[in-house]
Amino acid sequence: MGRLVTVSAKIPEELRRRMYELGIEPSRVIRRALEEEVRRREWELLKERAEAMRHTLEKLSVERAVESIRRDREGR
Repeated sequence: MGRLVTVSAKIPEELRRRMYELGIEPSRVIRRALEEEVRRREWELLKERAEAMRHTLEKLSVERAVESIRRDREGR
């Protein structure tokens, strides 16, 4: 995972009390929530980029792509 850094958040005292009564480890919950949010946002960014590329790729014919790949391979 690499180096760890500290991230803090303010929560109501009542929530903190209930967490500890239930044995909830805040660091685990926060880490998991942040990991999930990062994955979700990365996925959204990939979808946006794919959508932006779709218009360009629609203009490219399969034949032209195959021809380009063959020329590239032959040039090696």
